Amino acid sequence: MIKAILVFNNHGKPRLTKFYYHYPEDMQQQIIRETFQLVSKRDDNVCNFLEGGSLIGGSDYKLIYRHYATLYFVFCVDSSESELGILDLIQVHYILNELVMGGMVLETNMTEIISRIEDQNKLEKQEAGLSAAPARAVSAVKNINIPQQIKDIKLPDLPHIGSFKF
Repeated sequence: MIKAILVFNNHGKPRLTKFYYHYPEDMQQQIIRETFQLVSKRDDNVCNFLEGGSLIGGSDYKLIYRHYATLYFVFCVDSSESELGILDLIQVHYILNELVMGGMVLETNMTEIISRIEDQNKLEKQEAGLSAAPARAVSAVKNINIPQQIKDIKLPDLPHIGSFKF
């Protein structure tokens, strides 16, 4: 069973909240804050499933999320839900954002929508490759033998000062 669907930006500001279990308003705000803290601290290269926070049911519940550009899509579910099924559902929710934004229809042409989603997927793959770039750069610098490279520098022969004519 889905307990809640939360969508918030990179700063933790809720963009959409849907609770399927009654929580008082102050408890909902705490759940949103706790959920944001749990998912925003995770690296982009790790699994998109984690144990629910203390407020949303603890180890009996899971948080299944995806981070797209500036938004986090989080589903709080119990153990009867399929993690992969929920990830597919998040993808559908993401597609909905390509259709409608701020109550206005942005695009209805499915070819254009699919093209935008494919572009977004390519961008995410490129960003994943870039996230490994600093580690590769540090490794490359560590492997450089700087004293030997200085010795290997070939400078052109300079003319002697006495050979210049004024």
